[in-house]
Amino acid sequence: MQTTDMLLASGFEDGLDTAASFVWGPWLLIPLLFATGFVLTIRLRGVQFRKLLPALRLGLIDREDEGAKGDITQYQALTTALAATVGVGNIVGVATAISIGGPGALFWMWITGLLGMASKYSEAFLGVRFRVTDGKGNMSGGPQRYLERGIKGPVGKFLAWFFAIAAVVASFGIGNMTQANAVSENLENSFGIDPTITAIVLFILIGAVLLGGIKAIGQVTAGFVPLMIAVYIIGGLAVLTVNAAAIPEAIGLIFTDAFSGTAAVGGFVGSGILLALQMGAARGIFSNESGMGSAAIAAAAAKTTHPVRQGLVSMTQTFIDTIVVVSFTGLVIISSGVWDQGEDRAGTMTSDAFAEALPGHWGGYIVTISIVFFAFSTILGWSYYGERSAQRIFGDYATVPYRIIFTCVVVIGATMELNVAWTFSDLANGLMALPNLIGLLILSGLIARETKAYLDFDPKLKASTAEVEDFLVEQKSPWR
Repeated sequence: MQTTDMLLASGFEDGLDTAASFVWGPWLLIPLLFATGFVLTIRLRGVQFRKLLPALRLGLIDREDEGAKGDITQYQALTTALAATVGVGNIVGVATAISIGGPGALFWMWITGLLGMASKYSEAFLGVRFRVTDGKGNMSGGPQRYLERGIKGPVGKFLAWFFAIAAVVASFGIGNMTQANAVSENLENSFGIDPTITAIVLFILIGAVLLGGIKAIGQVTAGFVPLMIAVYIIGGLAVLTVNAAAIPEAIGLIFTDAFSGTAAVGGFVGSGILLALQMGAARGIFSNESGMGSAAIAAAAAKTTHPVRQGLVSMTQTFIDTIVVVSFTGLVIISSGVWDQGEDRAGTMTSDAFAEALPGHWGGYIVTISIVFFAFSTILGWSYYGERSAQRIFGDYATVPYRIIFTCVVVIGATMELNVAWTFSDLANGLMALPNLIGLLILSGLIARETKAYLDFDPKLKASTAEVEDFLVEQKSPWR
């Protein structure tokens, strides 16, 4: 019986590997991901480059459109999305990509992020543009709404339902068990804390926040997310200061390896350009979620006067996640020289890099605390994504049962061995991204047209609520 169970488990794991390899292979998601980002960048005339600074000001300094409809401020929508994306993928995910794909994988993570900013803008724009008010008076939007409302007929309906089902499944993987397991494993390794105790504490904390819904999540992430990112960045700066002499060589290796592959070094298995690209794209989207459509769910709850404004604010999330946080992790790993230890060491690679540069146990402690913070915030953000998708499938009354089940699954994730967690998460991410990317391409004309109209009217993003309302009346906009 035991042998049969082992064979079944092995077969299941092999099946997951095969499915994930196909979805993330060179003929499906990777070309679709890059093509969608490229098409949207062209059609939007490089909006992610032209409007990055005004968008950062709007999201981080202005923070809200006074008098606008919504559940949470633009800033809270941004930090909720950041909470969901700045997670284990920014630490362990980057290390995994580099250990398998070589330093060049970081380059392709950057490209995925830069093109992904256009995708993130577009899905957040659509999330607000096609949002609805649910039976409880809250805003509800995202691919599960805009794919059906924006693309008429059975195609849009199929894409919307496909996304909603995939998002619910993914919320228990990428957004729950993987994160909870990372918290318990790191606390046990660094401080000797029993996973059962971690599970109980997570259960209480997550449950307490989820009782308040998106408003409570937004309030917690607004204060929590900037602090956790700052702690990690300060630690990363300290490591890079120690490794300053090795940084130029590390940067050179990133660019050369992206187009030449990595020769075998020590125990590191050589990887080609395709593997670097594949790992960079897979871990890039795992980290910043651009193209997955998830952040559009948070964007739809924002108090904003126009979809373009929230789209631009949401776009900055990918910049912060990938161009800032991921870059720090990648440069720390490569400049420290620990990147070629092999895939088996990926889980501790970032911790090893910090430990080599900082005195005593401080390096390991900083990484452990960062993983705990990042993972906890990701669980909060993804609970909302899964809840809204479950609501689309089962109706308004699904929200409370979903929160209860989601909170209980945290305990499972914190106390179980999750050997196939990363493969499962990659597959779930891909299945979410597929319908959303197809929808973004179909709706790209509408996105480009309405974006141009608004930015011609308000190029500096400083229009008042009254001025935007007059513009909407003049344009006879269906979104008011």
